[in-house]
Amino acid sequence: MTISSLRTGEITNTMNAGNYCDVLVIAGGGGGSTGGGGAGGYRSFDKFGIATGTNYTLTVGAGGNGTAQSEVPGGTNGSNGNNSIFASITSAGGGGGGANAQNGSNGGSGGGAGFSSTANKTGGTGNTPSTTPSQGNNGGNQNHITGNYPAAGGGGASAAGSNTVSTTVAGAGGNGTASSITGSSVTRGGGGGGGIYSGGTAGSGGTGGGGNGSVSGNGSAGTANTGGGGGGASNGAGSTGGNGGSGIVILAYPQQFPPLASIDAGLTYSYSTTSRSGFRVYQFTAGTGTVKF
Repeated sequence: MTISSLRTGEITNTMNAGNYCDVLVIAGGGGGSTGGGGAGGYRSFDKFGIATGTNYTLTVGAGGNGTAQSEVPGGTNGSNGNNSIFASITSAGGGGGGANAQNGSNGGSGGGAGFSSTANKTGGTGNTPSTTPSQGNNGGNQNHITGNYPAAGGGGASAAGSNTVSTTVAGAGGNGTASSITGSSVTRGGGGGGGIYSGGTAGSGGTGGGGNGSVSGNGSAGTANTGGGGGGASNGAGSTGGNGGSGIVILAYPQQFPPLASIDAGLTYSYSTTSRSGFRVYQFTAGTGTVKF
């Protein structure tokens, strides 16, 4: 295998035999708490070299769980999403959103900082661990410790989560990235919007499956199979951040090559020869196992 080109958002590989596969690997999004969860890591490869007769590991990462907000400083951040894997490619789960007076967690994209009445807090670091090109962006910072106590948005695949806008407006989730690997343009990898303690305006989820933050209860979940981060919760007994959306792994390769020789029973998938002209398209939406070309 030789690396033949490198451009923003993609790595192109070729094999002498001409066998290749376009690949999109998105991890599970982070769960929200008060801050929005970060999107799952987003990695896109064009013409990734593959070998016939070889088993390749494939895992679709589940989204992280949202956690209950705490009415006093402390509490537990939303949990990070789970990694998605194909062959040598690993996309990292999104970082969980920050709890009351907590920083956001690091991940594929970072979780947004939680609301706080004690000190400003920072969003989690995206692209953790580091990849080239970057697999995600930072969560937003919480810069307002008075007023309605807003939280920040989680990072998205194409943009950082928004910082708190004012004392009454929480941060929005960062937007996701569009891909046409299936034959149609679909945006995935949006960050979750930040919640707000009481009143004011919650943050909206980023385009591509990010869950909305809440002003009066639970945050919204990230959309399944987008890696979207969960939205942040508001004040109130039992209010919880939204769960992160599950990830996805998509493989697409020319129809002159045969269908996959084997797919483990532990993988859930769909298959099309019509959605993208001239290509076989497999969308893996859950599970772990191996596939053979």
